[in-house]
Amino acid sequence: MKLNVVDLTGKKTGTVELNDSVFNCEVNEQAIFDALLRQQSSWRQGTHDTKTRAEVSGGGKKPFRQKGTGRARQGSTRAVQYRHGGIAFGPTPRSHTFKLNRKVRRLALRSGLTLKAQNEDLICVENMEMKEAKTKDFVNVLKALGIERKALFVVDTEEEFEKAYLSLRNLGNVAMVNVEGLNIYDLQNANKLVLTKTAAQKLGEVLSNE
Repeated sequence: MKLNVVDLTGKKTGTVELNDSVFNCEVNEQAIFDALLRQQSSWRQGTHDTKTRAEVSGGGKKPFRQKGTGRARQGSTRAVQYRHGGIAFGPTPRSHTFKLNRKVRRLALRSGLTLKAQNEDLICVENMEMKEAKTKDFVNVLKALGIERKALFVVDTEEEFEKAYLSLRNLGNVAMVNVEGLNIYDLQNANKLVLTKTAAQKLGEVLSNE
C-alpha cells in the first residue's frame, strides 16, 4: 500500500510504499488482546498479601474445653471463621507475568498497525528534525499534522530526533519511541500513529520476518 509523506508543516513531500504483510494484513483481535494482557500483567507488582491463621498474632490459648459444652471443638480464636482470624485462600505475593510466543506478539503489532492504517489514523512524516528544542514549536507541528488527541511518534535510532524528543516530553498526550521499542499498549493507546519514512520502512522489514 502507498501512503503520503508530509513534512513537519503538513506539506506533502512524496509517497512511501508500505509492506502489505505488516500494514494491510488480516487483523487478529485475539492476538491484540493477548499481547495487551501480557504487557499489562507484567506491570503488576504482585505484592498483595494476606495473613493466614499461622501468621496473625494471638490465638495461642484454646478458647474453651474440648468436650462438654455442646459446641464444635475449637483450637484457636484465629481460625478463619473468627473475627481477627486468618484469611483462607487469600492472595499471596506472586508474579503475574506469562509467556506469549514471539509470533503472536508480532502478529499483534501487525494487526495494530493495520488497524491504524485502515482507520486512517496513520501519518508518515519525512523526518523528525527540528531546528530548536521548543515545546511551543512542537505544538505547532501537532496542529499542522491535524493531531488533537493522543499521538505516538515512532522513529529510527539512526535518525535525528533528539530536539523533537526534548520538545514533546512535557506534553502529556504525546509520546515517542524507536522502532525496537514499539509495543502494543502504546500503539493501541494512541489515537494517531506518526511514523517517520525510515521507521515505516524498517517496521515493514522487521515485522514481516517470522
